[in-house]
Amino acid sequence: MEGEGILMGKKQFQGSEETVQEEGIMGATVEKQDLICQRSQKTAQEEGIADDGVKCVDESTVEEKKKLVLMRATVEKQDLTSKDIDDLTMRRFLRARNQNVEKASAMLLKYLEWRRAFVPKGFIAASEVPNELAQNKMFMQGTDKKGCPIAVVFGAKHFATEGDEFKRFLVFALDKLCARMPAGEEKFTIIGDLKGYGYANSDIRAYLAAISILQDYYPERLGKVFVIHAPYIFMTVWKILYPFIDQNTKKKVNFLLSQAVISSFSYSFFLN
Repeated sequence: MEGEGILMGKKQFQGSEETVQEEGIMGATVEKQDLICQRSQKTAQEEGIADDGVKCVDESTVEEKKKLVLMRATVEKQDLTSKDIDDLTMRRFLRARNQNVEKASAMLLKYLEWRRAFVPKGFIAASEVPNELAQNKMFMQGTDKKGCPIAVVFGAKHFATEGDEFKRFLVFALDKLCARMPAGEEKFTIIGDLKGYGYANSDIRAYLAAISILQDYYPERLGKVFVIHAPYIFMTVWKILYPFIDQNTKKKVNFLLSQAVISSFSYSFFLN
């Protein structure tokens, strides 16, 4: 099926189109643009950006690089399969644990064990999540101005499924999203559209699973979450979920409550 710009239902993304229905995420239009960051020299130095304004792939400080070497040695001593883990992935785990090598190593080892058990083939096939895919609740949708891939999730289309299918779907979707990141980019943006959301969509078990998987196994992948059209019932759900979300993730969640603000913000920030 042809990918359409579905954000706010008004503007179609321009660029190369890629149909991904067979991959399980319905409708996608992926933009590929060169990203030039206009920043001050001080900010550039702090964030690892070259003098010409182009973001460098390697943003590690000297101290962080030393910790990465120590972390790799620690992890490889306990799990030989970790030799296949690249430095960027290892760095995300290190940053997720505030540069604590011991905690980051334990987190990465837990991830490797989980991945072998939950994703033994190395990927989740569409045939493993048929009921979740049939709900048509998640779309890949271009990039934001920072180059982060955008996923749009429609909360009113989510209904609980049996067993671990939702967890498999989440891994399926996150892997697809990460695979679409351009070189040098590590984070994605989520837009949660809750228009029409009701009691039948309030799946606390699934939400807690999503929080756990995202925080424990995809650290430092989430850039921002923008929630629009949030009804009162979801705010009640949010109060239940809030204590389970770590402090860094909480800072990334933004509720946009004004329709006028949503429309203006969407076109000025989300779209290239």
